[in-house]
Amino acid sequence: MSQLPIVSIPDKILRQKTRPVTRFDADLQRLIDNMIETLREANGVGLAAPQIGQPIQLAVILTLPEEDDEGNEIEDTRELFVIINPEIFWRSKETTKGIEGCLSIPGYLGEVERHESVRVRGLDRHGRKLRLRLYDWTARIFQHEIDHLNGELYIDKLTGPENIWTEEEFQAMQEARKAKQQQQEHDPMMGD
Repeated sequence: MSQLPIVSIPDKILRQKTRPVTRFDADLQRLIDNMIETLREANGVGLAAPQIGQPIQLAVILTLPEEDDEGNEIEDTRELFVIINPEIFWRSKETTKGIEGCLSIPGYLGEVERHESVRVRGLDRHGRKLRLRLYDWTARIFQHEIDHLNGELYIDKLTGPENIWTEEEFQAMQEARKAKQQQQEHDPMMGD
């Protein structure tokens, strides 16, 4: 396996609609393995084929890890998905806002509203039918990656033009929010 270069904006391939995968041969298997390696090395949660320069309907997803009571990652709790020719065929009415980043838009984070739950159908790496019911952050990751296959980026779906930050700005906002919260816990009379 080898790590692949990740395409960044403004590369045009990120805005192209992808074509369906029709051949499940050794070349595809090698590409999938390399995408998984690339995703792990980049410490990401999802990688779509256009992000490595391939205009095909393929994404690899590594779910967020479970955490113990102290917030530490529990080993071997991340689930790996390989999804080919995916289609979201049902979306919950309920939506939620969340912060997203993208390996193809390094250094930035933005707030995006997504469906809380989706159902996806597609194929696994061997061409077998796959149907998934997805919730919460896993549903968000799938929606983000499937958007990539349609030439869409999370920055197209921001909750507002002001809701994108550099990673440093976002970190500073989080620290300020946490400090304010701690101060309010120590001084309950303090208002907003």
